[in-house]
Formats: sequence, structure tokens, C-alpha cells
Amino acid sequence: MATLILPGEWIKNWEKSGKHEFVQLCKELTEKTDHGNETKDIQAALYEVCSQVVQGNLKIDLVSAVLGEMMELRDDLPSILADVFCILDLETGALEEKNKRDHYTHLVGACLSFVPEAILKERLDPETLESLGLIKQAHQFNQKIVKIKTKLFYKQQKFNLLREENEGYAKLITELGQDLSGNITSHLVLESIKSLIGCFNLDPNRVLDIILEVYESRSEQDEFFLSLIKSYMCEPITLCHILGFKFKFYQEPNEETPKSLYHIAAALLNHKLIELEDLYVHLMPVDATIVEEHKREISEAKQIARKLVTVVLPSEKSEDKEKEKEKEEEKNEKPPDNQKLGLLEALLRIGDWHHAQSIMDQMPSFYATSHKAIALALCQLVHLTVEPLYRRAGVPKGAKGCALQPLKNKRAPQPTESFEDLRKDTFSMLCYLGPHLSHDPILFAKIVRLGKSFMKEYQSDGRPEVKDKMEILLSCFLSIADQVLLPSLSLMECNACMSEELWGLFKLFPYQHRYRLYGQWKNETYSGHPLLVKVKAQTVERAKYIMKRLTKENIKQSGRQIGKLSHSNPTILFDYMLSQIQWYDNLIVPVVDSLKYLTSLNYDVLAYCIIEALANPEKEKMKHDDTTLSLWLQSLASLCGAVFRKYPIELAGLLQYVTNQLKAGKSFDLLILKEVVQKMAGIEITDEMTSEQLEAMTGGEQLKAEGGYFGQIRNTKKSSQRLKDALLDHELALPLCLLMAQQRNGVVFLEGGEKHLKLVGHLYDQCHDTLVQFGGFLASNLSTEDYIKRVPSIDVLCNQFHTPHDAAFFLSRPMYAHQILSKYEELKKAEKGNRQQQKVTKYVAACEQVMMPVHEAVMSLHPARVWDDLRPQFYATFWSLTMYDLAVPHAAYEREVNKLRVQIKAIEENSEIPLNKKKKEKERCTALQEKLQEEEKKQMEHVQRVLHRLKLEKDSWLLTKSTKNETITKFLQLCLFPRCIFSSIDAVYCARFVELVHQQKTPNFCTLLCYDRVFSAIIYTVASCTENESHRYGRFLCCMLETVTRWHSNRAVYEKECVNYPGFLTIFRAAGFDGGNKADQLDYENFRHVVHKWHYMLTKASVHCLETGDYTHIRNILIVLTKILPCYPKVLNLGQALECRVHKICLEEKDKRPDLYALAMGYSGRLKSQKVHMVPENEFHHKDQPARSATPASQQNGPGSTGKPAANTSKTEEGGFEDGDRVKDKSQGTSKPVNKANSTAAKVTTSNGNGALNSTKAVKDDKEKSGKEKKEKKEKTPGSTPETKAESRREKQRDERAGKEERLLREGKEKTPKADREKVKLDEKSGKDDKAKAGNGEPVEPGRDAVKESKNKEKGDRNAATATLKSPNPRSDSAESERDHKRRKLDSHSSPSHSSSVKDSSNELKDPATKHINFNSVARSKSREREVEKKDTESVQGRSKEKKEEKERKERKRDHAVNDREASQESKRRKDENGTNSSKNSQSTSPSCDSPLTPEKEKTKRSKSSSKEKAESVKAERTSSGGKKESRHEKSEKKEKRDSAGGKEEKKHHKSSDKHR
Repeated sequence: MATLILPGEWIKNWEKSGKHEFVQLCKELTEKTDHGNETKDIQAALYEVCSQVVQGNLKIDLVSAVLGEMMELRDDLPSILADVFCILDLETGALEEKNKRDHYTHLVGACLSFVPEAILKERLDPETLESLGLIKQAHQFNQKIVKIKTKLFYKQQKFNLLREENEGYAKLITELGQDLSGNITSHLVLESIKSLIGCFNLDPNRVLDIILEVYESRSEQDEFFLSLIKSYMCEPITLCHILGFKFKFYQEPNEETPKSLYHIAAALLNHKLIELEDLYVHLMPVDATIVEEHKREISEAKQIARKLVTVVLPSEKSEDKEKEKEKEEEKNEKPPDNQKLGLLEALLRIGDWHHAQSIMDQMPSFYATSHKAIALALCQLVHLTVEPLYRRAGVPKGAKGCALQPLKNKRAPQPTESFEDLRKDTFSMLCYLGPHLSHDPILFAKIVRLGKSFMKEYQSDGRPEVKDKMEILLSCFLSIADQVLLPSLSLMECNACMSEELWGLFKLFPYQHRYRLYGQWKNETYSGHPLLVKVKAQTVERAKYIMKRLTKENIKQSGRQIGKLSHSNPTILFDYMLSQIQWYDNLIVPVVDSLKYLTSLNYDVLAYCIIEALANPEKEKMKHDDTTLSLWLQSLASLCGAVFRKYPIELAGLLQYVTNQLKAGKSFDLLILKEVVQKMAGIEITDEMTSEQLEAMTGGEQLKAEGGYFGQIRNTKKSSQRLKDALLDHELALPLCLLMAQQRNGVVFLEGGEKHLKLVGHLYDQCHDTLVQFGGFLASNLSTEDYIKRVPSIDVLCNQFHTPHDAAFFLSRPMYAHQILSKYEELKKAEKGNRQQQKVTKYVAACEQVMMPVHEAVMSLHPARVWDDLRPQFYATFWSLTMYDLAVPHAAYEREVNKLRVQIKAIEENSEIPLNKKKKEKERCTALQEKLQEEEKKQMEHVQRVLHRLKLEKDSWLLTKSTKNETITKFLQLCLFPRCIFSSIDAVYCARFVELVHQQKTPNFCTLLCYDRVFSAIIYTVASCTENESHRYGRFLCCMLETVTRWHSNRAVYEKECVNYPGFLTIFRAAGFDGGNKADQLDYENFRHVVHKWHYMLTKASVHCLETGDYTHIRNILIVLTKILPCYPKVLNLGQALECRVHKICLEEKDKRPDLYALAMGYSGRLKSQKVHMVPENEFHHKDQPARSATPASQQNGPGSTGKPAANTSKTEEGGFEDGDRVKDKSQGTSKPVNKANSTAAKVTTSNGNGALNSTKAVKDDKEKSGKEKKEKKEKTPGSTPETKAESRREKQRDERAGKEERLLREGKEKTPKADREKVKLDEKSGKDDKAKAGNGEPVEPGRDAVKESKNKEKGDRNAATATLKSPNPRSDSAESERDHKRRKLDSHSSPSHSSSVKDSSNELKDPATKHINFNSVARSKSREREVEKKDTESVQGRSKEKKEEKERKERKRDHAVNDREASQESKRRKDENGTNSSKNSQSTSPSCDSPLTPEKEKTKRSKSSSKEKAESVKAERTSSGGKKESRHEKSEKKEKRDSAGGKEEKKHHKSSDKHR
């Protein structure tokens, strides 16, 4: 009590000031009106003063006087003071100090004058009263109290009961049943009741029971009876017992408790006349029974669900029916009704929510509201609660609504005026309702509309002070949506309006919230309630029924059924449908078409279900073989594309899912994005485009749409706009691009570790293709501002985001085009000049302004040394242009316009089409036609501007501070190769760009070298490609070959497009390009030789790849070969070699790898159809020197000419090539693929019928190789015929002879001085030239024999030609490079033309580099050229005519000998062929189908038979190049030996040929 402490100064100075202060304090306290607190404060003040007296600090008389004065302040102050004395009595009574007790008694005694005795007797102990003299004896007083209590509480009074005193009770009932409409009040009636009780001695409890009975029958008179009971009632527990007896009466079976009883119980509870806890125990059933019943209902529901799902056999069906009958019989005996639920309903009806809530808390969730009456009662209460807020914020415009009568109950929940008020009771009421809000669709709509209204306010109100409140309310609405709205929708019978109404609210939530709600709805809501369990099972059963019958023919009917089912339970339906689609992809089209009757909410749920199905962790995204994506994933991706295109579904969730998967380093789901972009935007990604489609893709957007895709792209405007908006709104455009660009390498280096190589390639392709497709979509659909705002600069993309360069430029390219165009338009507006020249100038200026920062930015992408050769301007120009900039596809435009004209004509002729439709179609076609023509015109102007710009730029593109080879290497590495495999159009662009750079006469760009490097090094590029990259690389090679073939096929075209162009210079002088000097240019015939060399290199590379056995090599080379089929092979023997290798692949892979078999068979068939267009080698390029050449043979072939200028020119050429090869060997680090390919090409030896010069080392290599191959063949072929054994013996003898001759040659070479060898070489060269002249028609000694020999030799060599295409044996790099270096020196001196007497196709195949000019050279210095020229002219002048004539004669004899020997072998071979052709064909591994012998043996025989001749010719070359002297005697001896051998061989040849005939 001592909460108020008096200051110590008041006590000390009590008489002076303390007394006055205390009285003032008490006055203030009595004047306060603080809802009862003032009594406590006064008590505390009085207590303080009295305790001070008890302790002896104040005098009793002073305090008693003050207390006496204060009694006037309040009427109840004596009672308050008596309470204080009571407390002090207890305190002092417990103390041992007598003086304090005495002070207390004296104080009370002093106050007796103003505190009544009665009050003191009530509150003080009898002992205290005795000491005060108020009672005589305390003991007697205690006895008296006990007697009075017994009389009051324990002595029973005898009352009359109803059966004993009828009149009194009858009067009582009459009194209660009278008309209460007048001035009769409960007070008057109570007085009458009291009189009746007293008069007739009625039992008060029985009277109360009768009052309740009458109230029950007149329940509408709540006010009267409640006030009566309140006045009459003695204790609440008595009333509870009487009510309890009433409820117990109705707890018998088949009894029903009347609603009126529930009503009076609820009213009494509401007015707090009884307590719920007291009444609850009287109600039945007990809570345990209710819980058991709930569990039973859930188990029954689950059992029903299982029955619906499982297949039931007929015998089991009859048993189940019997069980069900028994259950129904049991149910007929109705148990007593649930009184707790009845009371609950009554409470809800009168609006007593808090008591109702207490009852519901005692029961399982939603048990109470599962009873419809209770649910409706609660709904009605919610209606009344939300009415004012709904009228203010929820009623839609134009709606009237019906007014509701508010409850009279003042204790009912208060109506809500604001959204904040909803938190008090409304939200909790709704949560107790749960799924049973379905009973009241109107209330459902009201709540949803309130939610909509709140969300609009939430989104618009950005005040920070209300933000927290708003967030809490938002979470409340989300909870209501989760626990009430969605489950209620499940229980509503196909109410589409409610579904749309709910979507009006849900669309205001972000998709993350929505999808969380759908997830809860689908996975948790249905398991918690018996009704929902049943609904789920019924939905699945119905879905099965519909899906079984869904076909293309009944889409409309099935679609309506699906729509009906989906309005209420979309998650369950779509889950089943998607599971079916994952198994049967042929359902996709009918399912997509049947979804047209869905509501907006259902479409959103469908999007969620698709994402959930895609993210299912239990499903493997790869097939069991781990090489391809699972079919279920492909089906879902296809469904995604179709559904999202056709219906207005929000894409944000799906796009974010793909983005998140990419962030996690998973690229499988890019398939979804690919499908969505393809279907919605109409942008296809395929490498199987026809040439017409590819041509159309190089035009404008309209041409692309009309002719660039397989499917006709129609009506994608809306869907592509939706996709664009989704990307921009959620800022996903750039992140997706960057993630895809980074993921390409991630597929290989992060994902690729454990995966099959085929799958890694597939994923890489999918990632790349999707990037190209997605980037194309952004470029064509985003506005300039949007694109520029989102795509950072090229250096930021590459350096900060680590985007690969090709992808970075791909993304930046549209931005540059946009910027240039806008800048150009700006400049045009600034200066109004319409002349073409002015426009072009402005365009160039616009390009410079836009591209200058790009030139600076690209400098950081590569090391500084790169820019020594390529200017950043050239690099940026290459990467920033597209095919649209370089050429106008006139044919494609013309083709599409003609199609439209035909279409218009067909429309006019079709009489079935209605006139208005005909008119519309014609207008559409005409408008399209005009658009295409306008677009073509626009592109023509653009291309002209671009070409003019390139013409101005070209002179500063290539600096070539290092060699030409380096420049080309960098161009290939950094520009051509990365871009040519980026997309099909880029492949065409690369080929076209090379041609354009050539046509522009770009300084320092060697076209020949570029083409040579492209065609010579395809093995490594092909091996490192994925499947789709192979398609693109093949297309690139095809375009490059088309250009080369065009030049090769027509001299006029070649001379027009190549002669006098710097790209076809065979030498670069320091002084620059001298176009007038023909010796610097490659002439037409030599170009044809070079093209043949390229074809040979392609064949060699192809054969190598086909023979590796590696899956990737074979697949890729077959794809490339298929792509380049229009231009290669053109030469018959090369085609035959390929055909045999491919046939071998078909046989080997038929059962092992079916995909390779299919590719090989496809190529084989197409190759056969191309055979008719193939030509023999001598038609592809002239091996004999043309009679009337622009440059004389002596000038072209160099050594041996008598004219000084010609000799100088030819020497300069050869020197230039030799020097170039040296430089190329130095730069192997940068051009490894090319050098390696060249070295493999140089491994094979050559032998010319005209005596081409070969090294001894090459002969040795050839022997080693043929020996190895012979051994391999022996191992492969177990059985051999007698003919082949005899043949092998003869071969051994020839080998021994050849070995001896070779040793003699070596000894001779070692003895010969260097100077003599040089002279001999020069003599031999001049002799060779004379012989070449003889081939051109000058008089020669041997006549017909020579012709015959040449023909026989040609036949033999042709058959062996393809054998040399076998993959070369691996050798060490150091040895290889050393041999290459030596061979290249020899090759540069070999003749590019051939004699007319022998057409040697085998030599053509073996080493075209020795026969043709080597174009991988770099320009040599002038001083070195002059030295070589000086030496050559001196040595040529020092030769006499005698030497020449003698040499010529001996050369001819030697040639006869060699030819005879080979002819004899040819005849033997033919013999063998007649006997063994059929048996050996199937075992042969030769690529030539014509040769019966194994290629190794054939090759070995040929190489050995001519080894003597080769060795001698090589020796002659070595001696001449070394410059050593050799005596005439020694030379003539050797020549005579060869002549005699030649004579013998000639005779043998004639005999064998006669025998053969």
C-alpha cells in the first residue's frame, strides 16, 4: 500500500507547515477522478500518517484532529480509514513491540468519534475490539458469528415444489408470459415474482428454471429476460447447473437439442451471466471423441482417394459394396447431436466472437467450420464486420450491393473502417474459416476486392512512417490467400468468375509471392483436410478420363472439360497433364490447343507447374547413355514454347529460373529459353538452312521473316513484345546474354569433366545457339535507347564480365549499327544536302565518330604486338560489320516478291473466298510486296555507303611490320576462325569479307596465302569443332571454295578479278607493288595447279580424319564434306579415294555407331550423284605446258634459258619462295596447324616422268614407309596366292639392286667436289628445259615409243595414286621440321609445269608442293635476289653447247629405261588382277577402288622400280646446288649405265604389253 511516501520535512515541521501540506494533498487526491485510483492514493496517504503515529514520530492528538477534519472531504472516508486501521491492526498484532501496539490502540480510540463502531466491528479483530472497549468479550463474539453463519448458509428452508403448489407457479408463468410491449419492465415483473415466492413459498431455483423455460419459448425478448435474470440471479454457478441439466436432457440417442436453448445459453454467455468453462463441461460429446472423429474422417477420405487412383478388380468391387452397405446401416442410428457445435453456431449468430473462438480452439483445425451452418454463421459475421470498409474501398464502380443490418449486440466485433482494423478480428475469423469460405462466394469476392484495394494503396503509398504497417498487412493478406482463398477455390464448383476475381488480386503480387502460394496450394493444402483429400482424388480421376480421350478431333469438347476442371483445382490437373506430356510428346499440340478455356489465374498456375516440373530434383535430365538430353525435358521445353506463345502467361518466373540455372552452372535448361524465343519471336536457330534461306537472312527484317525460316512466321508481334517486356521489366536481358556467353566455356571446362564428349558438344552447341538466337531477338526487338542503355562497351564486356570476344562483338554489333544510323540521320538533318556524294561523306563521318571509341577500346583486348600487323580499325571493322552491310540479296528479294505475286493471282482466281476476305488478303500481300521492295532499296543504299567507307579505310588496315605470314596468321586466329564458326551467316560473311578485302586491292593482304592457309590446315580445326560448328565451318569452306572455283573455271574471270591484284602477287618488293610486271603475278595455269594442290590437301586431311577411328573426327569431317560437296571433290581420283574411305566407314560403323553410319551413308549417296560432274586430273589443270602461254616456258621454269632477263626473273621468283619458306619455318609458333599440314604434305615423295628433281632423303623416307606398309599388309592378309609370292621375290631382288645403286650414288656424291656438283646441276636443269621445249612441239628423237611408255605409266600411276593418301606415319617433330626445311628448298626450284609426254597423277597426289609454286613464302630482300641472279647468269653463260647435247641424249635414254621397267610391272600387275581381283577387293584397305593389289605393295613396287632413277636425279640436283666440280668422264659413265638399263627395260616392256594384248 505504501506507494506514496510523505516528505520527512512535513513530519518534522508538522505543526508549522506539514499539517497544512498534508491536508492540501488529501484535498487534491479526493478531487481527482481517475477511475478508482484516487481511493488507493488516499489510502496510501492515510496509511503513511497513521504509521508515523504508530512509530511515535507524531503526536496522536494532532493527527486525530487532522483526520477528523478530513472526514468532511468524502462520504466514504470513514470506511477508507477503517481499512487502513485493519491493515495496521494486522501489522501491529504481529509485532512484539508493545509500545507500537499501544500507539495504534490509542489512535483508533481517538478516532472513534468520527469512525462508526459498526464499520470497525466489521473489519477489526475481536481482540482489538475488546481492547478498544467496543465489545465485552472476544470469545463470546466469535461464537455469535459462527451461529449466524450457520443459520444463513447451512440451514435449509423448506419450499413448495411445482407439484405441491400449482397455483403459485401458474401465477408465475402467467406473469412471465404476459404481453411485454407496454410499460412493463423487468423490475416490475421481478417484484411480482418476489411476492409470489413469498406468498406461495416457491422454490427460488425452480422459479429460475421456469424463467429460463419461458425465455426459451420467447427468445426474441432478449433484453427483458436478460435484465430479469441479472436482477433475480443469486450466483452464476447455480444458473450454469440449471442450464447443464437442460442440455443433459437432450443427450439421449435420437434427441435433438432445440436451437432456442443454444440461443439462451449464448445470450447468457455473451452478457457474462455465466462462464463458458462452467457450461462447457455439461455439453456433449467430450473433446477426445471429436478428435477421434476427425482422424477417422481423414483416414476415410484417404481411403476413398486410394480407391479412386487404384485399379479395382470385379471381385473386389462386390466386396467393397457390401462393406459400404454395412457402414450406411450403422450411420442410420444417429448419435446425439454435437451440443458444442450448436452452442458455437448460436454464439456466432449473436456475434459473440470471443466465446466462439474459445470453443473452436478446443477442436481440431477447421473441424467446426466443416459444418456448413457454422461456416455460414461465421461468414455472416465477417460480412457484417467488413461491411463499412468494403463500402468505402471495395465496391467496384457501378455496383450497388445490398445493405446489411448490423447486429444489435454491442459486444460483437467492431465494424472495420480501415485496413488496419482488419487485423483485430477479421483476419482471425477468416483463418478459422479456412477452405470453407467456399460456402459463401460473395464474401470470397469481397475479401479479394479488399485485397486488391489494399495492394493499390500499398503500391502507391510510399511514406516511410506507414511502411512497416503496410508490410505487416501485406503478409496478412498473403496468409489469407494461402490459408483461405486458394483452398476455398478448390472446394468451389468450377466457378470461373471467382478464379478471375482472385487473379485480379494475385496479379498485383510479384511472381515470387504468387509461386510460393501456388507451391503451398499444390503440395501442402490438399493433405490437411478430408474434403480436400477427396477433391484431389476426384480431380485426378477426372483428369485421367479427359486425357485418355483427348485427340486433335475433339479438342473443343475436351478443352471445355479441362477448363471446367481447372477453375477449381488447376495445380492437380496440370500436374497430371504435364506428367502425361513428359511421357507422350504427341500430346503437346492437342493439349496446347485445348487450354484456350482457362482463366488468367490458371495460366499463371500452369507456368508455375511447368517450372516445378522442370526443376524436379528426382528426374534425370540426361538419358541413361549420358549422351543426350532426356525426352521429358525436350517435351516440356517444346510445351513451354507453344504455351507461352499462344497464351498471355507471365514469363518472368521462367526466365528467372533459366537465369538461376545458368548462375549455378547448369546449361540443360537453355533448351527452354531456345524454344520460347523460337516460338514467341519467330527466330529459328538451325544449321540446316538452305542456301535460299541463308541468302534471305542477309537481307532486312521483312525478308528474314518471309524467306529466312522453315516455318512461316506469323503473328509474333504480340508475343515477342511480351517477351521483350518481361526481359526489360525484370532486367534479365543482359544477364542472360552474359551468363550464356560465359557458360559456353563452362560447359567444356566445368560441366564437361564427367560427361560424355558427345553430350558436352551438344550442350555447348545448345548454349551457343541460344545465345545467337537470344542476341538476335534483342537486336531486332529492343529500341536503340534500350539496347545502348543495357549493353556496356566492348572492353567492359570482355575485361570485366569475361565475355568471349566473339560473343561480346555479337552483342555490341547491333549497338554500333544503331549508333551509326542515328548519328548519320543527325548529320543529314543538320546539313540538308541530298546529293549522293554528300550522303556518303556524312555516313563515313558518322562511322568515324561512333567507331573511334571502339578502336581505342579493342586495343585492350589483345597484346600490343598484335597491333603491329593488324590495325584496331581493321579488327573493329571486321567484327562490327555483317552480311547486311556487304551485299544485297537481290535474288532473295525477287524470289519473295514473285511468291507474293503468285499468291495475289491465286487469291483472285479462287472463287470460294468471300469478297471482303479476298480484298483483305490482297491488301496484305500488296503491302508486304511494297515493304520488301522498299527494304531492298534501303539496303542497296546502305551497302553502297559501307563499300565506299571500306574503300577509304583499306589503305590503313594492315601494317605488316612483321612478315606476310604473321599478318595472315593473326587475321585467321583473331578474326576469321572465331567468327566463321559463330553462325551460318557469319560463316558466309567471313568468306565474303576475304573476297571483299581482295577486291578492294587492300595493300599488304596476300589473298593466295590466306586461301592456302585455310585449305591446308583443316584437320585441327575440324577436330576441335562441335557438331553445329562443323556445319558452319563446312559452310565457310564451301563459300571459300565457290570463290576459288569461280576463278579456276574461267580464265576471263580470273584475269578480271585476280590479275593485277596485290593479293595474287607471288613477290612483294620493298618498293611496293608494280602491277605491270607479269612475273610478280600468278598466271592462270599455275593458279589451276595451286587449286589442285588445295583439293589434294583437303582430300588428305579428310582421309586422315576418316581413318582415325575417333567419333568426333569422323562425324565432323563427314559434316564438312557434305557441306562442301557442291565444290569438292571435282577431281575424279580424289573423289574415288574419298568414296572408298567413306564406304569403309559405312561397313565398320553399321552396328557400332549408327549416327556415324547414317552420316556416312548420306554422304556416300550424294557423292555418287556428284561423280558425273567430276573430271580427270588433266582436265582440272593442264599438266603439259600450254603452247601459247603469256609467259614463255623458259621464263616460268627458270633455269636453262639462254635469255638473260628471263633467267633473272625466274630466279627472283624462286628465290622469293625459298626465302618465304625459311621465314615460315621460323614462325611455326603462330601458325602450327598450317606448318604441320604442309610438313605432312611434304612427307610423300614425287617422281616426274620429266625428271623432276628429288632429294635422296625423300627416297629413303619413301622406302622406309613402303617397307612398313608392306609389313602391316602382310600382318593383315594371312593367305597369299602363288602369284603374289613370286611377285614379292622379284620385289626383293629389285630392292637389293636399288640399295646397291643408292650406296654407289652416295659414295660418288661424297667424292664429288661442291663446285662440280653445282655445274652438273645447272647442266641438268638446262637439259630439262630443252626437253620441255621438245614436249611443246620442238623436234625430239624418240617418237611413238615415248608416247606408249607415257600412256602405260599414266595408267599404272593412276591406280596407285590414291594409295598414297594413307595417313602418314608419325615422326618426331625435330626430324620432320628438318626434312621439311630441306624439301622446301628443293621444292622452290622444281618446275610448276609438266612435260607433254607423261601425265603423272600419282606424283600430283604425292607432293603437289614440289610440282607447284609454294605460296606460303614471304618477300625476300633485294640484295639477296641480286646475288642469286648474278650467280645464275654467270653459271649459265659458262656452259657449252656440247655439254647440253650430250646430256639431252643421255637423259632421254635414262627415261626410256625407267618407263620400260614400270611398264613391265604394269603388265604383271594386270595379270595378277585377272586372277585375284574378286578375292582381294573386299580385303583391300586401299582408297582406290580400281587397284586389286594392296596399296602398300603397289606403292613399294613403284617406288623401288624407279628408285635408281630418283636417286641419280637427286644426286644431280645435290651436286649442282652444292657447286662442286665433277669430271665429264664420271658423269658420262653413269649416264651410259642408265642408258643400258633403260634399253633392257624398254624391251621387257614391249614383250609384256604384247603378251597382255
